[in-house]
Amino acid sequence: MKIVFMGTPEFACVPLTALHNSEHTIATVVTGPDKPAGRGKNLRPTAVKELAEQFALPVIAPESLRSEEFYQELKTIAPDLIVVVAFRILPERIFGLPKFGSLNIHGSLLPRYRGAAPIQWALINGEKETGLTSFLLKSKVDTGNIILQQKTKIDDNENYDSLYKRLSEMAGRFLLDSIKKIESKDFRPVSQDETLSTPAPKLKSSDALLDFEKSAVKVHNLIRGLATRPGAFTFFRGKKIKVYESKLSDKAPEGSAKPGTILHNKSELLVQCDNSVLELTELLPEGKKVMDGRSFINGYRLKSGESFD
Repeated sequence: MKIVFMGTPEFACVPLTALHNSEHTIATVVTGPDKPAGRGKNLRPTAVKELAEQFALPVIAPESLRSEEFYQELKTIAPDLIVVVAFRILPERIFGLPKFGSLNIHGSLLPRYRGAAPIQWALINGEKETGLTSFLLKSKVDTGNIILQQKTKIDDNENYDSLYKRLSEMAGRFLLDSIKKIESKDFRPVSQDETLSTPAPKLKSSDALLDFEKSAVKVHNLIRGLATRPGAFTFFRGKKIKVYESKLSDKAPEGSAKPGTILHNKSELLVQCDNSVLELTELLPEGKKVMDGRSFINGYRLKSGESFD
């Protein structure tokens, strides 16, 4: 097949590599424009653009996906298939161009977790299973007919960083299997069951604020779901503290302690939650380096009854 590949972040790099090493032809790679990054605000290409240039593939980085110039470029290429992995929402006249349509890979078992942050919300909600879904694009986001799905278990202490990497690694072989299925004579995509749909909207800053009035399990899952990008956070002595890692404790909560109170312990950073206790094991205090719980205790010389806000 002659394929146009569209993607932006690291998640799309393993699928792009798999496609490059396959029998298919990548006519061009479409990605986002270079953006300022770092202290110097120098322009930096997307992860997909860097990889495409290593493979000596042509790259298009349109400012607008609705521009006539971009549409005409793709029309001239006349791809058999567009493959979309972690990219922007395509206009209908773009995703409707190819003979076989446009295939999207999504990081959940659709119709569950439709939206921009499926991996994060699956972890935040304590799911035990997730996976990948390939589907054919249609106008309403993440609602297209399903080509293929692959399930994977979520470990109890797995976080966003590790699950993101694992799903990305799965996506290479999964993409090729999805294309193979499209090419088969008996291919029949399956419509999604709308009654099972759940949202996975883009996370807001307020979603990352830890609420110790919730159970330790819920606080732990939020930390897992946001670690280490962008990182769940709380406040201590008026300074922002990001929490990257935690674990459930079997210690009994103190009946008189309010949620957020740091329980007295010389080696474990234990925090009172709703009828439960959570240990914070990796933190990033504002203006400091990442540290473990014991280092936090020793560095801040905690006083009895102090708490996270």
